[in-house]
Amino acid sequence: MSRTTRRLTGVAVAGICAAALAAPALASPAGHPGKGKPQGPLLKIQILSFNDFHGNLEPPSGSSGRVQTGPASTQTTDVGGVEYLATHLKAARVGHDKTVTVAAGDMVGASPLLSAAFHDEPTVEALNSLGLEATSVGNHEFDEGYKELQRLQKGGCIDDGAGANNQNSCPAGKFRGAKFQYLAANVVEKATGKTVLPPYWVKKFNGAKIGFIGMTLKDTPSIVTASGVAGLQFNDEVKTANALVPVLRKQGVNAIVVLVHQGGTPPANTPYDYTCKGGGTLSADSPIIPIVKNLDPAIDMVISGHTHQPYVCAIPDSNGVPRLVTSASSFGRLYNDTEVTYDRRTSDIVRPTEADSRNMLVTRTVAADTAQTALIAKYKELVKAIASKVIGTISTDIVRTQSDAGESPLGDLIADAQLADPSVVTGGQAPVAAFMNPGGIRSDLIHDSSKYGEAPGAITYEEAFNVQPFNNYLVSMNLTGQQIYDVLNQQRTGKNAGSAAKMLQVNRGFTYTWSTATQQVVDGTVAINGTPVSKTAAYRIVTNNFLSDGGDNFPAFQGGTAKYFGGLDIDAFANYLSKPENANYAPAPATRISMAP
Repeated sequence: MSRTTRRLTGVAVAGICAAALAAPALASPAGHPGKGKPQGPLLKIQILSFNDFHGNLEPPSGSSGRVQTGPASTQTTDVGGVEYLATHLKAARVGHDKTVTVAAGDMVGASPLLSAAFHDEPTVEALNSLGLEATSVGNHEFDEGYKELQRLQKGGCIDDGAGANNQNSCPAGKFRGAKFQYLAANVVEKATGKTVLPPYWVKKFNGAKIGFIGMTLKDTPSIVTASGVAGLQFNDEVKTANALVPVLRKQGVNAIVVLVHQGGTPPANTPYDYTCKGGGTLSADSPIIPIVKNLDPAIDMVISGHTHQPYVCAIPDSNGVPRLVTSASSFGRLYNDTEVTYDRRTSDIVRPTEADSRNMLVTRTVAADTAQTALIAKYKELVKAIASKVIGTISTDIVRTQSDAGESPLGDLIADAQLADPSVVTGGQAPVAAFMNPGGIRSDLIHDSSKYGEAPGAITYEEAFNVQPFNNYLVSMNLTGQQIYDVLNQQRTGKNAGSAAKMLQVNRGFTYTWSTATQQVVDGTVAINGTPVSKTAAYRIVTNNFLSDGGDNFPAFQGGTAKYFGGLDIDAFANYLSKPENANYAPAPATRISMAP
């Protein structure tokens, strides 16, 4: 049972004043000695890093627990799991008396039930144990609001009713918070003008100092539920970091590393070590490239994340000098090991190169870390009552793989569950259409999974939760027929252009035809139960609060009227699977979205 030791209300941390954030960047002097050839007594310093851990304490399953290690996509190695990550990091530190471990955001959020059921307190404890010292915030650190993020930093418990909504803060009686430092240089509380957490952290090595600036992507408000970022301002990454260079220099810190939760995209179906050291290059439209190019040349290295990709690359700064940028995939499958040279005469890093850095596999062939094993065992016992409950049965795998038209069997199932949820009915009006974003579907339902000893085809609450781990609320609203067309057309226009990844999943009875030539819905084809949608009529629809707020670049949802908040999306999903008529559920053919030239 949860004990309420204290409720943390959250206090904004004054890391840097608004004037400093607005200050012009201080350009590095031409030929700054610390950036080129060594000039004086040298130190070797190890920087270990990872990103996008997402609370994956146990080894991730399926493709999420593998990385490609050879030229063929079938050449993979099973990796990940915090027990093995901790062991690998300990081994990597051997022989390095000057070492630091940092991360680039999304340590929590969209986590498996083992962590999410306890508000991600287990993950914070695990990261404390493995020696993490500082991390930038990611967008998912704001899933439950910045005051909850501050609680994770400082400790304390939530009075959540000892397990209400399948979450239980402090099940063992206390939560001490993160020993590592969260950094949020570009996240400012509008009311105070202060950053919600410190903007930077300085690591000292016998007089040598390295400053770490941490921040998340400026577009966080567009990919996080509005309530999670209410009252906050997310500033430009480059301007924020550049403004902090003179601040750090005044403290005698010339060696600077940026931890930024934004990333790049390497070529598809390539080994984890292919980009850039193996011949591959980042896609030209990678968001991390303009950031790295425009950061002050005084910044020595960039550790990135968000895109869940592996790469070790050198991108030229504004002076044309290569600057190292790394990312270590996601879910604890890899970690990055970079050795930098610190010049005591200049108190600066001799800028590292690709040769000084490598992404390392977190193989499961090493001994598991005993402290992590004990932590996992403790929380597995605590979560068992919630996790092991069988809520339904399926007759085959239900997967999120999309057809050429963008429709998936699991997306169909979720949309049907949303439409059937009684919690979104208000004033006697039930929705007639449902929309689900593919990015919110995080894993498949596997027929032969038997983690808790259940029979083949049985689905536990944990398996359902892993499909929809965000605890989003369902929202019903009125949209005109024209707004429905606008929503559908935004699937591949604007920031969503050129990709099928944002094709919304729709309920049974909702159909339309998509034109590959115009990249729009064919006019007149949108229908509900065979009746064409009138652009002037109003329709009651349901979606999650993320899309309702315009998330994933769907602003047309923001124009909905008479919005009504229902229950959690995971509850709707679990309840739908529990219905007798859905026993041994099997997907129907994917015919809701059709394609035309």
